[in-house]
Amino acid sequence: MKNYQILIFSLLLIIACSKKQPTDYLTLSGKIENNKDSLIRIMGREGLVKEIKLNKDGSFKDTLKISQAAIYGFTTESNKNVPVFLKNGFDITIKGDYSDFFETFKFSGEGSQNSNFILAQIKQSRDLGNPQKILDLQNDPFRKKIDYLKSTYDSILNSYKNLDSTLYANIKLQNEQIITYFENTYEKNEILGAGKPSPKFENYTDFKGGLKSLSSFKGKYVYIDVWATWCGPCIQQIPFLKEMKQLYKNKNIVFLGISSDEPTRSGGSWKTAEKKWRDFVKQYSLGDVQLWAGKDFNFQQDYQINGIPRFILIDPNGNIVDSDAPRPSDPSLKNLLDSLL
Repeated sequence: MKNYQILIFSLLLIIACSKKQPTDYLTLSGKIENNKDSLIRIMGREGLVKEIKLNKDGSFKDTLKISQAAIYGFTTESNKNVPVFLKNGFDITIKGDYSDFFETFKFSGEGSQNSNFILAQIKQSRDLGNPQKILDLQNDPFRKKIDYLKSTYDSILNSYKNLDSTLYANIKLQNEQIITYFENTYEKNEILGAGKPSPKFENYTDFKGGLKSLSSFKGKYVYIDVWATWCGPCIQQIPFLKEMKQLYKNKNIVFLGISSDEPTRSGGSWKTAEKKWRDFVKQYSLGDVQLWAGKDFNFQQDYQINGIPRFILIDPNGNIVDSDAPRPSDPSLKNLLDSLL
């Protein structure tokens, strides 16, 4: 019986010794073919984590301790970079070619599947090409493309086992956000895309007297500035807007301001809100066409305006040119207007 107990104890000891114990550091090794640099840098969100010397043949091996598991940059002196997921306890071998740094890199060893997974995700995202080309598809091809993206991202997620749980959750959320972006933007473009009939406003108070509607400006391009007297970024655009008005004063375009001032920010009544708007227009000599929306927020809701300033460009036929047009301070606005006027 005693000998039996000794045998059991010996077996347990062998098993315990053979089981790898967790470490508070990780090991990186590997080789960069056709290497031209002398070292690599491990870069984190807060900057340099460690420099690792490269041998003449491009091989390297070192250990490092990190504060948290995360995606780091494996970066050369010439700023060639590939992402790597690091966690204390990992033992990762990295191999690739200097001439095609990103495409050729492969990871092996304990914990390496996380980095291979990240590369697969990045390559898939790069294969998307220009997102606008997807958004420009007709409904049926668009739906097929979105279904393809969903299945491809799910396939990548399911192809790698035992991934770090936080990394998996973050990438899964990121994939869902990409799909949601395409679906929401496509839906918005169905209503507010270029060439679609613009939502209308009717009977807005004109600073110069009377009432104006969008139809009042038919036959002209209309550049709309949705703003408010309390909006700092709106005020910052005033000098640039005045420059644009001067530049295109003899062109077939009207610059139209729509104030969204209302009681909650203007003293508690519609009367004081209108007075504040009128005083502001006069003080800053805004000129051109200045309208006050008053109680009608339908135009803002139709254009899904959640923040101001918001600029909208409409063509002479009342169709949308750009439902979220460049700001006056953006040089691309001049390029856009020059192409139309």
